[in-house]
Amino acid sequence: MRAWLLSAGLGLLLLSQEAAAGTVLIVGDSISAAFGLDTRLGWVSLLQQRLKKEGFADKVVNASISGDTSAGGHARLPALLAEHKPEVVVLELGGNDGLRGQQLTDMQQNLSAMIDSSRAAGAKVLLLGMRLPPNYGERYNKAFSGVYGFLAEQKKVPLVPFFLEGIGGHPDLMQADGLHPAVAAQDKLLENVWPTLKPLL
Repeated sequence: MRAWLLSAGLGLLLLSQEAAAGTVLIVGDSISAAFGLDTRLGWVSLLQQRLKKEGFADKVVNASISGDTSAGGHARLPALLAEHKPEVVVLELGGNDGLRGQQLTDMQQNLSAMIDSSRAAGAKVLLLGMRLPPNYGERYNKAFSGVYGFLAEQKKVPLVPFFLEGIGGHPDLMQADGLHPAVAAQDKLLENVWPTLKPLL
């Protein structure tokens, strides 16, 4: 009887530890997919290391795909939510929408729907904002970055206003294409996200 109780107690302990270990789902594009780099050096891998270092048991699932748009992420999200059942969803999308000059109303609707479906699945949401290169024009750039601020206010979700803060426009931190962060920038990407992400864990 005592052995059974010890076994049952151990089982409950393991279950409680497993329940405490949540999942952080990253749904992004090439920046989070570590385009052009060894993925082990990307900011998402560094996030998993940071979680372990700071005593969090959470697992990071990187569902980022290079070239993905908000429409692509919206289409993929239901299956990802069903499979991983995340506690936190980090949305890093929209940059490719802007670079392709797509309708910002569509981007806003896609991101809005992703926020809603993530919350409906029981997850907290973090939105990572982006800006476009200056050659896209001040008017379009302002409208593009404004989508993130609007959604953050409307949906009451935490926002990192510019994911590439301190990186974009610095050639030493960017790859040769001028669009993707280099290895040297990955720590900075994590630091841009961490203060806003940590309270959600």
